[in-house]
Amino acid sequence: MNPRSFNDVTVRIVRPRDARVLQNELLVNRAWLSPWEATLPGGATSSDVRGALRRQLQLYREGLTYPFVIEYAGEVVGQLTVWGVQRGSLRSATIGYWVAERVAGRGVTPTAVALVTDMMFSEVGLHRIEICMRPENAASIRVARKLGFRYEGYRPRYIHIDGDWRDHLAFALTREDVTGSMTARLAGGAEIADDTRQPTANGGPAQLPWNP
Repeated sequence: MNPRSFNDVTVRIVRPRDARVLQNELLVNRAWLSPWEATLPGGATSSDVRGALRRQLQLYREGLTYPFVIEYAGEVVGQLTVWGVQRGSLRSATIGYWVAERVAGRGVTPTAVALVTDMMFSEVGLHRIEICMRPENAASIRVARKLGFRYEGYRPRYIHIDGDWRDHLAFALTREDVTGSMTARLAGGAEIADDTRQPTANGGPAQLPWNP
């Protein structure tokens, strides 16, 4: 799968040699990311980034996961993973992501989500993309709204995050919701859809990509 770029943002499939820079970014941004970090019941959380990437690349070869790194101006600043890929009559998947604090507010995350969503619809042949987010994260619900993801419901105690089972909001987009491409709409400054049923609470990314 070839990389895609828009403005200064590039998404590409992760490489084993990315492990060192990703590990460093996670350490530097620990306080920034920890409220949204996926954990395991019982307290065990793996910090083996190299092993996690190996597992993700194996799932990628099996067509079950699409693990990307996010680059901004040529520098790795985060990761976005399409996981839980379902084929057949469903053709659906979920997006999870994180970015470094220093690039927050620069449009990196919505651009990366737009690029990957276009790839999933046009290259992989998926029909539906979902983002599940905690109600407390204001930044990520703005991403979903900016890109026109439709609010689909509230999921109580859905994923184990930051040491406990956390509530999530579910947003989704189908191919029929997009005329042209996500990046074209992003370039035009227009939302892809408008759903007045969206909640007033804010939400954000539910998990680090390698531990959904």
